[in-house]
Amino acid sequence: MNKWKLYLINNEIKLDSRYYNFLSSMLDFIKDFYDDREETEKDIWYSKNIKGAKLPASGSGHGNYNAVNFTTIPLYYRETVKRYFRTIITKKSWMTCYNTLKYLNYFFKYLYSHKYQDGCIENLNRNDIEKYLYYVSNDRKGKNKTENSKYISFIRTFLEYIQMAQYDKAPKKEVSSLIFQDDIPKRELNKDEVKKAKFIPEPILKQLDNNIMNLDRSQFIPIYILLRETGWRGTDILNLRYDNCLESIWNNKEEKYNYYLCGEITKTGIAQLKIPIRNKVAEMIQKSIDKAKELSTEENNPKKYLFNTYDGKMKGKPLAKQSLLNTIKRLIVQKDIRDANGELYHFRLHSLRHTRAKEYVEQGMGISVIQQILGHQSLQMTVHYATVSENVLYEKWRNTEDLELFKVDTTTNELIEVDISSTEGKNLIRYEYVKKNLDAVRVPFGVCFKASKLPCKQQMNHCLTCASFCTTVENIPEYEEEIEKVKQQIEISNRCGRELWAEKNKQYLNILEKTLERVKEHKLVHKNGKSREDIV
Repeated sequence: MNKWKLYLINNEIKLDSRYYNFLSSMLDFIKDFYDDREETEKDIWYSKNIKGAKLPASGSGHGNYNAVNFTTIPLYYRETVKRYFRTIITKKSWMTCYNTLKYLNYFFKYLYSHKYQDGCIENLNRNDIEKYLYYVSNDRKGKNKTENSKYISFIRTFLEYIQMAQYDKAPKKEVSSLIFQDDIPKRELNKDEVKKAKFIPEPILKQLDNNIMNLDRSQFIPIYILLRETGWRGTDILNLRYDNCLESIWNNKEEKYNYYLCGEITKTGIAQLKIPIRNKVAEMIQKSIDKAKELSTEENNPKKYLFNTYDGKMKGKPLAKQSLLNTIKRLIVQKDIRDANGELYHFRLHSLRHTRAKEYVEQGMGISVIQQILGHQSLQMTVHYATVSENVLYEKWRNTEDLELFKVDTTTNELIEVDISSTEGKNLIRYEYVKKNLDAVRVPFGVCFKASKLPCKQQMNHCLTCASFCTTVENIPEYEEEIEKVKQQIEISNRCGRELWAEKNKQYLNILEKTLERVKEHKLVHKNGKSREDIV
């Protein structure tokens, strides 16, 4: 490259990117063409060459992110880092792997720029880590707290793994004594994240919905409608396949078939998520399926995408999310859709997801049901932006009723007054009293009695083992239904070759079955018992 630059200068040729890009592309081509090693043996791994990499439907995104480059890792530790990445490259999303390398690069750059040498990782001590923490706090001052925490947490995860796996170049001292939990900066508070949730104002939303049929690229109309209908991510909708995205299931209660949208949620590892949709939306999907079947061949749509690109350099990939966004922005200009400040509305695709979550809440849907529909991994993720408008909040508050000491007989559906002298009555009264006064949150299979000021560190499946969780016999049907669903999910995961998902679901199934046994035996299960009354 240096000789090439010198040649251009000597021949009085103006230096610009065209000449650099030409030679760089030629070198990359020659190197890749003649390098027949496995991709994971090389110093640069391209996403397209990694079998099993967890890529979004449209690929690895921008060209700047389609490869993980280990050439910036010090040569002494390069093989160690590559070995670690071989263990995570098919387990974590591509962008998580890409960012992990970014944080490791930052760490190694700090070490080698501060006179540390080869072998420094093996000999790390607490003093070295304290210096690094001080450097990060100053270098990243004023920047996103959640992002800042990753410059420490990802390093700790890496060091812990290579130590547990007994890598030759792992730290000699226990990582837990090098990096403490308190060293990791606190992430942004949930209330701050809620403020960042972008909801589309109702007047703007009505204008978009009323004018969406006027999009200048009609192939994007059904995609917008599905985003509005489901609240799924854009990549989830684009990842739909025409051979399995629509299913009709018999409803015994209504004695008719109901339609469900079926898709794989790659971000949270859900092999097949099914959510109910309206008949009109199902008709629209069926028309898209018929069109996709008519246009698709093994050459132009080998993966059977519902919304596919049939020609050009993007042939065989789904329609681009950015193209949809640009199309809607042109509609906003054309229809002169403006915000409260009189400016053309700044539209973001993910805002449709936030807005749909809020609509679900305002319609009275339970937070755990919303979580399942949106494909969230944890209940806390749903709570972040499942808020309601002030008017709906007032209506809910106005309709609040005082606690009544009655329960429903599930056989006769009649109200029965609770006998407060019995053990069952005392337990029920205490349960209802604490639930009311702690402003408890309804979660799958029960109620969370966590104090409102305490942050939730549990994910959905882990609520069953949380000390703040309470469950009763009224939740037994939920357990039985969930057990059947998890068994189906295990079967699907095994069929799709997703061993990791199958193993996780087996662990979840074991917790469900054991908890169900305890509920049937003890009627009411709550780890903290009466002690929770003390905090009211």
